[in-house]
Amino acid sequence: MAEFQEVMRQQLESSMQAELEKLLSTAKGAEAEVSKKDFEGFRKLFQRFLQVKGPSVEWAKINRPPEDSIQPYDKIKAKGIPDNIADSLNKLVVVKLNGGLGTSMGCKGPKSLISVRNENTFLDLTVQQIEHLNKTYNADVPLVLMNSFNTDEDTKKILQKYTHHRVKIHTFNQSRYPRVNKESLLPVAKDMAMTGENADVWYPPGHGDIYASFYNSGLLEQLIAEGKEYIFVSNIDNLGATVDLYILNHLVSQPNGKRCEFIMEVTDKTRADVKGGTLIQYDGKLRLLEIAQVPKAHVDEFKSVTKFKIFNTNNLWISLSAIKRLQEQNAMDMEIIVNPKTINGGLNVIQLETAVGAAIKCFDNALGINVPRSRFLPVKTTSDLLLVMSNLYSLEAGSLNMSERREFPTTPHVKLGSSFTKVQEYVTRFESIPDMLELDHLTVSGDVTFGKQVSLKGTVIIIANHGDRIDIPAGSMLENKIVSGNLRILDH
Repeated sequence: MAEFQEVMRQQLESSMQAELEKLLSTAKGAEAEVSKKDFEGFRKLFQRFLQVKGPSVEWAKINRPPEDSIQPYDKIKAKGIPDNIADSLNKLVVVKLNGGLGTSMGCKGPKSLISVRNENTFLDLTVQQIEHLNKTYNADVPLVLMNSFNTDEDTKKILQKYTHHRVKIHTFNQSRYPRVNKESLLPVAKDMAMTGENADVWYPPGHGDIYASFYNSGLLEQLIAEGKEYIFVSNIDNLGATVDLYILNHLVSQPNGKRCEFIMEVTDKTRADVKGGTLIQYDGKLRLLEIAQVPKAHVDEFKSVTKFKIFNTNNLWISLSAIKRLQEQNAMDMEIIVNPKTINGGLNVIQLETAVGAAIKCFDNALGINVPRSRFLPVKTTSDLLLVMSNLYSLEAGSLNMSERREFPTTPHVKLGSSFTKVQEYVTRFESIPDMLELDHLTVSGDVTFGKQVSLKGTVIIIANHGDRIDIPAGSMLENKIVSGNLRILDH
């Protein structure tokens, strides 16, 4: 049986190799060179995919991380910031993951170009933050955007507007990998074109691709030559992911033999975060455990807030020289995420991906830091957008800070219904963003609009039944209220 499986595996590998070569033969000019490197990475990933059997972790071997491997943020902060912090900033590069589109929020083009606050986009806020750092400390922190083939062109057009800002901006592209037919395990693409029939046959392979594509682009070498030592990587839609000087200082102040090559910012799990990846000790190494790797029988245990208390924010601090070393030794080992999709009117395909945090086990002296929740403020939906546009936050130099007038540090739980999913619709439903300083919970469902200067406090639930419409009048103050079908306002 094992021999038969091995023969099958070798056949699949050689069929894949032949198909990739066929595809490459249709590439033109510079594209051919880039695609050759991309396909080399894909081939390795596909090879590993064929070899891996069953879940990538044995549940019995999972241990809680040792106490000192996840440091509390307050302990890091207590060290303070030295006078020469500018020297440390000059060793830093900020990298934003900018491969995603705004489709889940009903927007065309890169997600980073959606307006989130006072007409500022995610990208505007990022540039403002770094420019403020550079001016305040007379430093030179560059911004690097990892684009995908979906976002590169639109992003580059917009970058011209930052030419007079005090931030050097570089970009490089994530790889382009072929989607694979679930049955035949061969690429769906027939040539290297990206339009027409081929519009859906390529994909950017998850943010774990950052190591190879950063290295392949030549930018990694260039930044090392400029004296840069660390990157701070985060998702561009996480508005809490600003450069933290305490963490930076902790990184650069380690003694030489104990140099920390990788820091993952984690934060305490709430019921809303049960699917987030967590840190475990496994085979003597700190390791990221994602829900996709968990055997079905243990999924509930994984989601429990008592056993796994923290989750990965995807704010990561990584040594550039370590990335270079691991890439050159071919030692970057990340678990494969198999992502099933349906394209072209019902064709089942799979895409093989990796996650950037999964490489933590490859780096020396890796560390988790348990940071305040405020460093994790992702905008994935219009419900998140409502929070960051509201008076819960103030905007200073591109950074959002929780208002001092909010009496408790947690953000309200906001759940907007399907009539609000798309940004264009959402915008028309609010004449102005309500006052939410004293809000705990908001649920809105159905055809609902808000007049100017509405104030929401405590728990507010507004449900318009099918065919009904509810207009919350300008100047209304709703505190612990349920508003239903025909605009009856009841005490909650």
